Amino acid sequence: MATCYRHPDVETRVSCSSCDRPICPDCMTPTPVGMRCPECSRERARVTSGPAAVASANASPATFALIVLCVGAYLVEIATSSGGLNTSVNSMITSFGLQGAAVGEGEWYRLITGGFLHAGLLHLGFNMFALFFLGRILEPSIGTPRFLCVYFASLLAGSFGAILLSGNFVVTVGASGAVFGIFGATFIIARGRGMNTIAREIGVVLGINLLITFAIPGISIGGHLGGLVGGVLCGLLIVAGERGKLGSSAKLIEYGGFAGVAVVSLFAAILISEPVSGFQVVPALVSLLPF
Repeated sequence: MATCYRHPDVETRVSCSSCDRPICPDCMTPTPVGMRCPECSRERARVTSGPAAVASANASPATFALIVLCVGAYLVEIATSSGGLNTSVNSMITSFGLQGAAVGEGEWYRLITGGFLHAGLLHLGFNMFALFFLGRILEPSIGTPRFLCVYFASLLAGSFGAILLSGNFVVTVGASGAVFGIFGATFIIARGRGMNTIAREIGVVLGINLLITFAIPGISIGGHLGGLVGGVLCGLLIVAGERGKLGSSAKLIEYGGFAGVAVVSLFAAILISEPVSGFQVVPALVSLLPF
């Protein structure tokens, strides 16, 4: 394991996002594109454009891709809606929003597609701002593949939670389940790496969002809590791997754990979805097997 370039007796797995030198928690300065060492953090910020701006965006490509997908889906919602920017009732949400009864009839894709739809411009704006803020912190620090795994495992866990607490006939949309998962993973990983200041700040914002979740009617409590639990579990796997508790096959166990959270959430959501029109759960599960 590498040691901090300023504190040779401290081991670390984190490197400066600018100069790539290994840095310990005491030397880390959080930035929108990852952690920086004291020297790089003192450099004056420069406004970039053209190729330099593209390079900055490339530090968290999955975050920007997910935002583009959500915004694109919202534009399609507007195009298929007669209510202007208010898209709470339209063909896209009816056909692709998360609904337990529809999942029970075999439309499992709703467990994913519901997380890319939004019920209005304000709904979209809040979720995309949170994703933009959190994604540019977490993705560069754990890598794009692991970030995507955390995101989609949290999304599926949020879908399970939404069906579990909201019932089989309520339509739920929004990326907030996955976003709460990113919140949880970021908090756990920051604590695990000894970045207590960042963890404390994330914890405060997370606490405020949880308060809003329970205080304002119409918000999917199950979706938020389910996504949060999924993200926390993924974060714990990453921290355990970084601390050497998963042995020599840490990465394999990590990805297996991510897949486990996603698969358990998927099958649990199908099992609790109400079967209608003669649809049977067990044959549906058998049809998902690769053999």
